[in-house]
Amino acid sequence: MGRDVAERFPAARQVFQAIDDALGVALSRIMFEGPEDELTFTQNAQPAILAHTVAVHAVVTGAVDHPVAAAGHSLGEYSAYVTAGALTPTEAAKLVRRRGELMNKAGNERKGTMAAVLGLATEQVEAACAASSTGGKVVVAANLNAPDQTVISGDPDAVAKAGEACKAAGAKRVLPLKVSGAFHSPLMVPAAAPLRIALDKAEFGDPAFPIVANATVEAVKDAARARRTLADQLTAPVRWVQCMQTAAQLAGEGARFIEIGPGTVLAGLLRRAVPGAEVVSLGSAAEITAFLETA
Repeated sequence: MGRDVAERFPAARQVFQAIDDALGVALSRIMFEGPEDELTFTQNAQPAILAHTVAVHAVVTGAVDHPVAAAGHSLGEYSAYVTAGALTPTEAAKLVRRRGELMNKAGNERKGTMAAVLGLATEQVEAACAASSTGGKVVVAANLNAPDQTVISGDPDAVAKAGEACKAAGAKRVLPLKVSGAFHSPLMVPAAAPLRIALDKAEFGDPAFPIVANATVEAVKDAARARRTLADQLTAPVRWVQCMQTAAQLAGEGARFIEIGPGTVLAGLLRRAVPGAEVVSLGSAAEITAFLETA
């Protein structure tokens, strides 16, 4: 993960090393060499994804003229604030590692799970969740990824019940996710207060351009509001479709989206939220090189 980027670009290597030093953990070694089961621990996976993303940004930032807005999916919202100069890569890495620790702790204290519902409108998924939240068990729509792709989150029994209800309503598939907790749900409430404390203590500046918040879909322009929306995000749904639509509106006609970090999932979701959107994904050394050659 990210090894080819570090080997080819000195700016990326510097970011990986700085984050290793800030965390006091050889995170880049785990990213580059594994073992995979260690990398996928929430407290490692979250800063690893951020490290990869901000390392790519460090390489391409000079080739991206005058960004008008940014957004990030879940923990990616922290990376968005790095791109806008509101957080340093090391400060963001420390925050997301703390976030991962808190989420993992909450997941251990009250076991939860998540599942992706494919081929069913979000409104129908939300209705299935409401009907399945009974007897003290909770399930909610957690990631509103695309008009017909929603991730549900909550107590295992309630998630299973909602999944069956979604299938009965016409969902094409319901896929259980391998996660350590019910993220973006009320089950994460115990993690919210200590995360707020960490955010309040962090060195956080005003972003140079608006960041579209997952929890509220507002264009955040100041540090105080950024802290609040990042804390709210822990228990609120990721409203990704609306985030992308808002970003497109902020950018105006001819908007160009750049996805930075591992994979191309967000580019695919963007095309479903904003049909016809122009997007390029930058995660590998080859993709970055091609982009820089044509920028």
